[in-house]
Amino acid sequence: YGLQRGFKIAGVNKIMMSLWEVETNATKMLMTEFYKNIVKGRSSYEALRIAQRELKKMRIYDNPYYWASFIILD
Repeated sequence: YGLQRGFKIAGVNKIMMSLWEVETNATKMLMTEFYKNIVKGRSSYEALRIAQRELKKMRIYDNPYYWASFIILD
């Protein structure tokens, strides 16, 4: 709650965060896909869903451990 509150006080509208420690390569792939979709004009929520779906398609990262930890907070 403390870090989230600090960002909100600083004026941040949305925060993407992970709920547990994440694997580096999977996170790199997820974030790359997320920002590709942001650039295409998708909402942050839709961009995250698409990125998670793309990661799930990869057999090596289909386990929720790799993609399900990320959430967006308003």
